[in-house]
Amino acid sequence: MSTISRGMRNAFRNGLRTLSITVILAMSIAMALIMLMAMKTVEMKIESVKSSVGNTITVTPAGVRGFEGGGELLGSDDLATIQKTDNVSEVTAIVSERLNSDDTNLESPIEPGSFGERQNNRGYNGGGVPPESSSGDRKFTMPVTVTGIDNLENLSALNMSKLEITAGEKFLSGSEDKIALVGKDLAQKNNLNVGSIFSAFNQEIKVLGLFDAGNTFANAQLIMPILCVQEISGQKNMYNSFIVQVDSVENLDKVGDSISSALEDKADVVSSAQSTESIIKPLENIKSISVYSLIGSVVAGSVIILLTMVMIVRERRREIGVLKAIGSSNYGIVSQFISEALCLTLISSVAGIILGALLSNPVLKVLVNNASADGASGVPGATPGRGMMRMVNAIPGIQNTFRDISAVLDWSIVLYGLVVALLIAIIGSMLPAYFIAKVRPAEVMRSE
Repeated sequence: MSTISRGMRNAFRNGLRTLSITVILAMSIAMALIMLMAMKTVEMKIESVKSSVGNTITVTPAGVRGFEGGGELLGSDDLATIQKTDNVSEVTAIVSERLNSDDTNLESPIEPGSFGERQNNRGYNGGGVPPESSSGDRKFTMPVTVTGIDNLENLSALNMSKLEITAGEKFLSGSEDKIALVGKDLAQKNNLNVGSIFSAFNQEIKVLGLFDAGNTFANAQLIMPILCVQEISGQKNMYNSFIVQVDSVENLDKVGDSISSALEDKADVVSSAQSTESIIKPLENIKSISVYSLIGSVVAGSVIILLTMVMIVRERRREIGVLKAIGSSNYGIVSQFISEALCLTLISSVAGIILGALLSNPVLKVLVNNASADGASGVPGATPGRGMMRMVNAIPGIQNTFRDISAVLDWSIVLYGLVVALLIAIIGSMLPAYFIAKVRPAEVMRSE
């Protein structure tokens, strides 16, 4: 009988021990495989996020947090200053407003939920402001967001990854007409079609077209010419934000610093590269955890094999002595025990690969949730301002980075898993091999 076949047969001499070792080792290999998959998935996500980063800078009034205020609007002088900055290729100006029930006859398709119920009990209107009457008979409705813009091709400025006109047409750049593009959900809620009329800030607005932006919140909005929004809202020559297009990614920092210096404390300046740091950091944390866990899994598996083989060598000391006495070499006996270790490891590998494939996504989701929560808790100020959120949301796919992350399993990872298992078997057999070489047949026979 060959050395290898004898080693494979010996792996099953004690069925209960073989089963126990296989289960424990399979868990170790499964964890190593899961960490390999997590590393590969996270690396792909990081590259995806980095490739999605554009060469844009968002400029917003200093201290603005969403629609909560906190800063003076930017003006035409600020726009001119940015346009004159070196390496700036284009500037898109934005004016955003929220239309509550006092400002428009439109009703948002977004349900207010439990927050709305609490507001109804207090008699608040759609703007979150208590009415003069305290009768509490006002029904709270979600406000309708209107965005004034001149360049409809700049989707990042609109916080959209797509803008599909499903009916009607787009308005022209520089238009001053009282016209609007209406999100399909908002249009459906209010029975609006191309040519319909609705009111905003006591002005009649004509529906020029309907659009589909691919998500519920965007489809509940209005898009209007910026000059029209400025006029009807009483904000002539005033702006909520600027989306600055830089001629190259290499000049982002330089342009950002120039704009910050020029506008001083009037504005917050956030580049697309800066805005993705909060996305990449949790992914880097997951990658680090995966590396340490992979090392831990390999060490744990090696220790399991080591202890198992040490125990087997001690049990078979007499057998080893007899084999040496009848002429077997240290190499032949060591090969037999390594074959036994490899057999146990390969069986465990099959079970570990199956277990790893089943548990990879749940484990990865836990890692993602913990890492993203830690990343959010580490951000000063609790919540980001409008500039940061506008920039993050504007990068296609960024907002789904954590939501759609899933483990990637391919043959290369399975191959890496088998290599890891092989390393575990070899490392775990090294010390027992040393013990085998130290066995003296005469001493064994004398003790027996």
